[in-house]
This record gives sequence, structure tokens and C-alpha cells, in this order.
Amino acid sequence: MIRPVDALLEFLQAEQARGVTHVHLDEAARVSLREIFVRSKGGQALPPPQAPPEPAAASVAPPAKLAEDPLDHGEDAPLAPAATVLVVGGDTRAEKLESLKRQAKNWAPAKALGSLLDVMVFSEGNPDARIMLVGDAPRHQDEREGKPFAGPAGQKLTDILKAMGLTREEVYISNLVKFRPSAPRQSTNDRMPNAEEIAAFLPFLRAEIQIIRPTCVIALGEKAAEGLLGLTESVAHLRGKWHELEGTAVRVTYHPSHLMQSGDQQTKRQIWEDMLAVMEKIDLPISPKQQGYFLPKV
Repeated sequence: MIRPVDALLEFLQAEQARGVTHVHLDEAARVSLREIFVRSKGGQALPPPQAPPEPAAASVAPPAKLAEDPLDHGEDAPLAPAATVLVVGGDTRAEKLESLKRQAKNWAPAKALGSLLDVMVFSEGNPDARIMLVGDAPRHQDEREGKPFAGPAGQKLTDILKAMGLTREEVYISNLVKFRPSAPRQSTNDRMPNAEEIAAFLPFLRAEIQIIRPTCVIALGEKAAEGLLGLTESVAHLRGKWHELEGTAVRVTYHPSHLMQSGDQQTKRQIWEDMLAVMEKIDLPISPKQQGYFLPKV
């Protein structure tokens, strides 16, 4: 079972690997950290903090401070945690994913942005899947049906999986962001998630990968590649080869919506070549017919 402190350390290490050196820390988080430190030294827990006095009506709140080491333990102390820390609970993979889902519904860092709609679309599929597919954010149809890749792009994804000999129930499908990004005068129009929205939900995606431990992850589109790998190159540059995320193989390919927009034979073949590589990675049989999909006819 993953302890809260283990989840905390993993989160901090992941942030540090991304180059983050400072995080915002509120008073409640400071008190919690001090309590953990005191307990680790065999001391007694600290008393609960008293509520601060109400500020005068005309006063202005000071700007938020960035803390390198709120406990002053020296230069080698670990990076301070964010005010909200994701904790994974449960024994089975399904239970752990459900604990993530409960926390995502009211995730404070995302709520604070005020740029996401209210209906959560978390994930779909098999917790024991060998393949995990990651998109960017829910679309209009996904929000209506409550599952990722529910619209026309989702049907394209279903068709791709079928050509591989798989069903949606055999894989795990998720997004970087768990709520549909809002847009001016929004009805059925959608927009890509921004960097702040992606960063708010990255702890969830990392936790999903850790829980499921797929053989490989397929990043669908540039935003998914950027969020997962921190790479900002085009899909054309990133596809066709394997990348790695904390020991997990990652394949970048075009988002199914790109296939709908272009529809050319070359794009279809490029996506399919990436899927053939995935099939080979997980030891799925590949027939001569599958090998020849979308090749020029001679």
C-alpha cells in the first residue's frame, strides 16, 4: 500500500525532475510538514494552529511567498511540497484509480484556475491494461457522455484499436486534463488545455501510470507529448521512435482528430506504423494483412 509520505516524495521528485525549485506553501501545509518532521524525530505532534486574526477591511493581503525550505533544515533539505498533495489509497488498481477520481473532482489547484467546466471526465478502460492512451482534454461529446474520446475522434480511435485486434475495454484511456477547458461563447466548440491546466492535473496522470504500470503509453497529439515528456517538438518530429517516462515506454503519434482533418493516406500509414510498433512491443501477433495497411498499392 502506498503511504501518503511515499506519494508526497514521488510528487516532489517528479516536480524536481521537471526543473521546479519553488512551490507555493500555505500555513496549513507548513504545519503538516512540521508535524511530520517532529514525529520523524520521535517528538510529540504539534498542537493545531490557531486561526489568524481577521485583517482590517482596508488592508491588502501580501503576495504569496515561495519557500525553498520552510523547515530550515539546511541546504540539502528536500523541495517543499505544494499546498495540496495527491494521496493514493486502496489496495487494488481499481480502488487506487477510484481514489484518484474522487480527489480530481474537487482538486484545488485546478479549481483555482477558474478556466475549466464542471463535468469531470476522468478515464475509461482496463486497470490491468498493457496499453495506456493519453489525449489532451475532454471534448464536448466526451463531457456529454462522461468518458474520454466519445465523439467522432473517439470513433476513429476505436477503429484503430479494432484494426490492432483490440477493444476499448482492453486498454486504458485517459487525458492530461480531466475537465473540458472553457472558451468564450462556448457551445460545442473546444479548445486545447493551456500549460497551467495541464500542470494542475499532471500528478494524476503520473499516478495513473504508476498504478496501471502499462507496457507502453501512447501519447495522442502534441499536447499529450508535451505534458507527458516535456517535449515541444511537432508530432512529425517525435513520432516513429520510442521515448521513455520514468521507465515506461512512450510512443507519440497523431491525435485521431488530426486524422479526421487530413485524412490522407500518408498520415494514416504513419499512425498505423506507430501502432504496429506498439503491437510488437506488447507481443501482439501481426498478420501480413495488418502489416500492409495503408501502403501504396502496386
